[in-house]
Amino acid sequence: MKMVSACLAGIPCRYDGAHKENETLKKLVESGAAISLCPEMLGGLPTPRNPAEIVGGDGKDVWSGTAKVVDNLGADVTEIYKEGARKTLEQLRELGIEQIILKEKSPSCGACQIYDGTFSGELKKGVGVTAAYLQLHGLSVVSDEQFSSEK
Repeated sequence: MKMVSACLAGIPCRYDGAHKENETLKKLVESGAAISLCPEMLGGLPTPRNPAEIVGGDGKDVWSGTAKVVDNLGADVTEIYKEGARKTLEQLRELGIEQIILKEKSPSCGACQIYDGTFSGELKKGVGVTAAYLQLHGLSVVSDEQFSSEK
């Protein structure tokens, strides 16, 4: 079984209340071959919510304490993102899931790229908070873009 970011399965859970439906991944969830989770919502964030970016590094740096997640109004939401990552890992372990497909560019789910922390729309190489946490616990994470290119 696989896990996919809930927004990729068509669930409107993104910060802006929208989704980023990927038809192939949605079908995996509908067929029972995958489950969908949104780490940000598991952490307690509402939908919609203010956009957030990682400042001072990437998700690995958040876990080492040298970076934080801040929303566009300056509120520090780091602990909420970390809690979402913890709850995601807990659910994955309970279900024995090791194949994880996350939404690229997200401050939580980005597997290769995230926004640069300036809210300018610029990207940088790096991983989100949940992606980093799952990797730190030995799980392999791919982005929706990597998954699509493998098809």
